[in-house]
Amino acid sequence: MTDRSNYTSTDIQAIFNRIAPVYDRLNNDLSLGMHWVWKQMTVSWSLAKAGDTCLDLCCGSGDITQLLAKRVGKTGTVIGADFAPAQLKIAAERIASIYPPLEQISWVEADALNLPFDDNYFDAATMGYGLRNVTDIPRSLTELHRVLKPDRKVAILDFHRPSNILIRRFQQWYLDEIVVPKADRLGMIEEYAYLNPSLDRFPIGLEQVKLGLSAGFSRATHYPIASGMMGVLVLTK
Repeated sequence: MTDRSNYTSTDIQAIFNRIAPVYDRLNNDLSLGMHWVWKQMTVSWSLAKAGDTCLDLCCGSGDITQLLAKRVGKTGTVIGADFAPAQLKIAAERIASIYPPLEQISWVEADALNLPFDDNYFDAATMGYGLRNVTDIPRSLTELHRVLKPDRKVAILDFHRPSNILIRRFQQWYLDEIVVPKADRLGMIEEYAYLNPSLDRFPIGLEQVKLGLSAGFSRATHYPIASGMMGVLVLTK
């Protein structure tokens, strides 16, 4: 397996540009088809409401962005931000095909480590499957803290290594026997080879809570879901 620690931000950006055409399909497989439920939970935990200005960071193909837009309604605003322009292009095209149109969404190419937004700008924020892939997790959390308004929340969804050994073995079997072979058939084996090492290095729930508090958030709670194979970190500024 490729060691993600050797990847630069430019390397990871290139990977996500290359996998953009198959990103939704592989994420569906990786989540056992449950990703829509988990994304709904993430948006709910962000406490976004009608009329809010929201950020969906590392928006990928725009699934969570779409859910946020429906929650804030026509009086709200949602920015879908990602550092991979190919992902943003697919997201914009997919959302543009929806009727009635979600005109409250705009798309911004942005680095999670250096966000191009003012301090205290957003009423709520989400991040789906992005924190595990940034090259500097503390800095990314600090940037989210900076752009979020006081007393507002960010909800961060990502894959995890479960603590239960049997569930962890199942997760490993599923990655090795189902997800990676499918990525190979799609010509994306190198791009998905870093999944295992990225999961191994990704901070567990309690460590994420500590990182959130160190970034300046006043409260931090990690919710394990899917038997610990998935989790949502909810941070309050």
